[in-house]
Amino acid sequence: MIRKYLLTGLLTLLPLVVTIWLLKAILFALINIFRGPLGWLATSMGLPLAPTWMLAIISAVATLVLLFAVGLLVGNFLGRQLLAWLDELMLLIPGVKGIYGATKQVIGAIQSGQGGSFKEVVLVEWPHPGAFTLGFLARRDCSWAVKGGESMVAVYVPTAPNPTSGYVVMLEESKVRPVDIGPEQAFTWAVSGGVVAPTPKGAE
Repeated sequence: MIRKYLLTGLLTLLPLVVTIWLLKAILFALINIFRGPLGWLATSMGLPLAPTWMLAIISAVATLVLLFAVGLLVGNFLGRQLLAWLDELMLLIPGVKGIYGATKQVIGAIQSGQGGSFKEVVLVEWPHPGAFTLGFLARRDCSWAVKGGESMVAVYVPTAPNPTSGYVVMLEESKVRPVDIGPEQAFTWAVSGGVVAPTPKGAE
């Protein structure tokens, strides 16, 4: 009986503990980002270093201002041009361009299905026979990579809980099963670790 109550209490508090842990990790990451510049500024002005709680508040406010500023920039031509230049700069840095470019393309494809990719959600047998997972149909015709690959498709299999990382596999199209859900729902399913079940389009 005691074991049952302990397990029930653990499972009840686990979501709260995980949420607090993630928020704490994000908060301290933000604090560390602003700690150096703020420390340098305080030293230059002859002021005492800010305590941790003040750094946390300043970091949170600075992050909100940054997000708002980026959103505002995207809404006008000059801002879009500046972001385009930033993209070009990031793609010129060795070691960074691969991660930055791939992450940007994956997020853009999942959100909007640009170029016809990631619009179709499919069920694939992965990572071994008898195990299945959801993936995004990236493109058809893999003849560029495999001889006779005209009948093969490329599928992006996201990892949980970070779907911007994953695997790209080439499979015979006959082994890929279409699933009647939208890409946003499949994305949410991956982020939730399979907890949030997608709703078929016809049942919405």
